[in-house]
Amino acid sequence: MENYFTILIDFIGTFAFAVSGIRLASGKQIDWFGAYIIGLVTAIGGGTVRDLLLGIRPFWMLDGRYFLTTAIALLAVLLLKSQLVKWWNTLFLFDAIGLGLVTIVGISKSMDAHLPFWVCIVMGTITGSVGGLLRDVLLNEVPLLLRKDIYALACVAGGLVYFACQYFDFSVPITELIAASVVITVRILAFRFHLHLPVLNSMDSNQVNKP
Repeated sequence: MENYFTILIDFIGTFAFAVSGIRLASGKQIDWFGAYIIGLVTAIGGGTVRDLLLGIRPFWMLDGRYFLTTAIALLAVLLLKSQLVKWWNTLFLFDAIGLGLVTIVGISKSMDAHLPFWVCIVMGTITGSVGGLLRDVLLNEVPLLLRKDIYALACVAGGLVYFACQYFDFSVPITELIAASVVITVRILAFRFHLHLPVLNSMDSNQVNKP
């Protein structure tokens, strides 16, 4: 039951991330296959890096359903294009949902490898954010991960809550739901209220006070 629940949120997160990647690819003079690749990279990029760091075969090499899920996401975007243009906030929500769900999958898989909790949080953050980083690089955008938006920190917050729930002996499904909800909520609130970390000011020699 618990394993099936993790698999379910993995595929929902894959679909959500694929939709967000394909949406960003629109308007970039990219054909359908190119959009599919962008969606796929967004969906599986972080998990691939995670598995390589864990020294295991990347998950998508063992399960073709990730390719099918991305294809369904592309079809959904093509069929609902006019509606999705109107639902911009909903598209942002897809990205936030994908971020929350795949972060938790990354933590869960890292725990299966018996890694320390802080490594699991790092792996969860990589799983959630690197796919978007690769997407932005391919689309020649400044990566969202490197902007002032709260993105990776939302993953860290969810990871901390995940292990807090474990400490209080919550069941795995409840733990995963609460932690994913924290990631999604932090991401949405940060976007809605323009919350962000301070921007690193220029350290140009002409602006640095000389003794």
